Amino acid sequence: MCKILISIKPQYVNEILSGRKKYEYRKVKAKKDNVDKMIVYATAPIMKVVAEIEILNILEDAPNLVWEHTKKYSGISKSFYDKYYENRDIAIAYQLGKIKKYDEPKELSELGILYSPQSFVYID
Repeated sequence: MCKILISIKPQYVNEILSGRKKYEYRKVKAKKDNVDKMIVYATAPIMKVVAEIEILNILEDAPNLVWEHTKKYSGISKSFYDKYYENRDIAIAYQLGKIKKYDEPKELSELGILYSPQSFVYID
């Protein structure tokens, strides 16, 4: 099994940790088929690794179909979603499961990462 470290803005991290956001949307899907965990890096001003989340499923389909399936727990507005996927044929949604919030947030360097990823990086 494989983990990815993913950068997420603090406002969306809070939505995930509260349980209101159960899908993380991306334009690019991890190429490895065995990705089962997401390590969450909260971007500025927090700039720490704050949680590890089980990935239950990865949805990949037309943006309107992905929205219909995920909108109840999207944690974002429809207008934000539409703008994010504007001129895109495919939307990716990671369905989030069990969350392990770290008692002490970690530095990226503790995971051997020297920079915050634009999208994600694999953690083996």
